[in-house]
Amino acid sequence: MAYKITVLTATRAEYGLLQPIVKRMLQEKRIDVKLVVTGAHLSPEFGKTYLAIEKDGLKIDKKIEILLSSDTPSSVSKSMGLAMISFADYFAETKPDALLVLGDRYETLAVCCAAMNARIPIIHLYGGETTEGAIDEAVRHAITKMSYVHFTSTERYRRRVIQLGEDPDRVFCVGAMGVENAANIPLLSKEQLEQELDFRLDKPYAVVTFHPVTLEKDSAKRQTEELMQALDTRKDMKFIITKANADADGRIINELCEKFAMENEHVALYDSLGMKRYLSALKYSSMVIGNSSSGLVEAPSFAIPTINIGERQKGRLQGQTVINCEPKADSIARAINQARSEAFLQEIRTAVNPYGDGHTSDKIVNILVKLIEEEKIGVAKKFFDL
Repeated sequence: MAYKITVLTATRAEYGLLQPIVKRMLQEKRIDVKLVVTGAHLSPEFGKTYLAIEKDGLKIDKKIEILLSSDTPSSVSKSMGLAMISFADYFAETKPDALLVLGDRYETLAVCCAAMNARIPIIHLYGGETTEGAIDEAVRHAITKMSYVHFTSTERYRRRVIQLGEDPDRVFCVGAMGVENAANIPLLSKEQLEQELDFRLDKPYAVVTFHPVTLEKDSAKRQTEELMQALDTRKDMKFIITKANADADGRIINELCEKFAMENEHVALYDSLGMKRYLSALKYSSMVIGNSSSGLVEAPSFAIPTINIGERQKGRLQGQTVINCEPKADSIARAINQARSEAFLQEIRTAVNPYGDGHTSDKIVNILVKLIEEEKIGVAKKFFDL
């Protein structure tokens, strides 16, 4: 009998990383995949990105609405409450053998709480990482402690999960899915990308994604204005901006980006590019600007500079393609100059991505099949003391 695994996705970025794993699982007779879509995927405000999942030909087992049309701390907590209630019902109805989740979002934490109460084993991708400027830091470690099987992106992160008390026999270093996507997804030509974006790429351009720094209070507006000020001085470049995710204060950032794009012909704003268009945009870009993890994980595969702004990704492993700067216009401007300098471009030409070799989905699914066959996935565990 096939082992039923519910796979959770709540955001565009998360789905882009999970998609190859889901497709690889579908090839295994021992695994029955149930893809559940929730959160920003179902919101018109965030581009109804569940449509991209359907376009990929993947069957959605259930769409579960949890997102409120607000991004205050109170509404985030209420969305978590809705997630717990809704997924409690879903788990009671479907009785999956395991739940597979990726990352560190608040929706994921709420769903994991419901799974834990239903005694459903949790398989967690990408524990052990640190993002000291975001609430994701605490969420990620909490999910780690609720999970039974762990897949980490680097050996350093594997050791950190073990340091949190998880048995080394259940913690596997497999690399990052972003590296696999960068290496394997057939990308668009520059001309095709221009057509799909309806935006001429006739100048050097940057891909920009800026998210709220969720452990800082009331910083989203100020920091976004500083970023816009820095970009406004670079009329010699163009900018492809993707909107912030559904975190607290994300809408503040998106409103400022919308205004900036309307006022500037050298700027284009998108709800979501999808993985193929996003990676294609990276391929031909001069740099990545913002505070998204993609600048640290995917961008190095293209040997392009990343300007990492502020504290959101503080503590995460970085390669030599990353330039860190403060969330101030002059600091960002200096970083752009450095990223465009011939000396820096020469320095990073042979840079190695620290997040793996691009064979992550095979490793994950092969390990899962072995654990299923050996009946080694459960819920009871001992704290592993170093």
